[in-house]
Amino acid sequence: MKLTRFLFFLAILSAVFRSVLFAQDTVKAKFTPPVLMSTLRLGIAGMSHDHVNGILNDYQQGKVIIVGIAEADKALRAKYQEKYHLPDSIFFDDLKKMAVTTKPDAVLGYNPVAKHIDVVEICAPLGISVMVEKPLAATLAQAKRMEFLALKYYIKLLTNYETTWYPSYQHVYNMASKDSIGRIRKMVVHDGHQGPKEIGCSKEFLSWLTDPELNGGGVLIDFGCYGANLMTWLMEGQKPIAVTAVARHFKLNVYPKVEDDVNILIEYPTATGLIEASWNWPFSIKDLEVFGDKGYIHALDRSKITTRVNDNVINANITNALEAPLDNPVTYLQLVLKNRLLGINDRSSLKYNMTVMQILDAAKRSIAEGKRIVL
Repeated sequence: MKLTRFLFFLAILSAVFRSVLFAQDTVKAKFTPPVLMSTLRLGIAGMSHDHVNGILNDYQQGKVIIVGIAEADKALRAKYQEKYHLPDSIFFDDLKKMAVTTKPDAVLGYNPVAKHIDVVEICAPLGISVMVEKPLAATLAQAKRMEFLALKYYIKLLTNYETTWYPSYQHVYNMASKDSIGRIRKMVVHDGHQGPKEIGCSKEFLSWLTDPELNGGGVLIDFGCYGANLMTWLMEGQKPIAVTAVARHFKLNVYPKVEDDVNILIEYPTATGLIEASWNWPFSIKDLEVFGDKGYIHALDRSKITTRVNDNVINANITNALEAPLDNPVTYLQLVLKNRLLGINDRSSLKYNMTVMQILDAAKRSIAEGKRIVL
């Protein structure tokens, strides 16, 4: 009888032990650690640009490494610290102190466009590469100083555009470069939305985005830069021969200091580009049209494509994401820092973005002087 009870007890104990092991294995199977997107040790300069949410979300998910954030605005820091559960240890009031203390591999700028130059002034002498949110600078003079510093101290100075990571835009470029539609004759870019205030941009972002000094202008800088960047890319870095621009101010009560609608005509030796940028669209829009001798390609958004060649119209959806590491600004940045021969002739490169700044500067002068500006 005692032996029977003992064996029964052993059977129950064994079953319990097996169930515990099974539960542990199940937990292990369900838990998938985050994939580290990049091994770069990143520093953040400023938090007033709403695009900072993207990198902070990646940090919260364990995809990127952020070693320091330089932001003097305590209220802004508290806002993001609570939202993304950021530790006190990574915050600094001063960019130079953050850079010297944490020694990041690169610094990402999420501060006002006119302050991008301050980031480069500090980071370049320390040998720290910089990637800023579009555009490169608020003025051409600032851009020239930034270029000088980048070349003097051998750092990479890159500019991040949302559209760089659109699979549809890469498809347009690939088709055009393969001569599938013939020589490019006309490019049309529409960019913008209902307005930064209307779509709910943060008060910190609005405070400088609608300031002519801190942003360098209004929608001309905010969205005109996209078209200038894409056309420079499609034209393989070729500089235009002339720029003509017209600015409108429809929302004086909402944006009293800056233009909210602009059209820019860009002349190349063999093609014409038209940029239509506005804070007055009835919906958010980022699209790209390219007309060639033999056909037409239209990227309606980040995935939808319409192609027309010899009256044959094909509508497609580009479901394949861009190939890593060229599918994300951080992984792209890491690749560029590993291979110094990369990042020289592309949408993020300093060379192409100096041309972008020349186009924007010419557009400003055209608006101010009311005439065509020959470059």
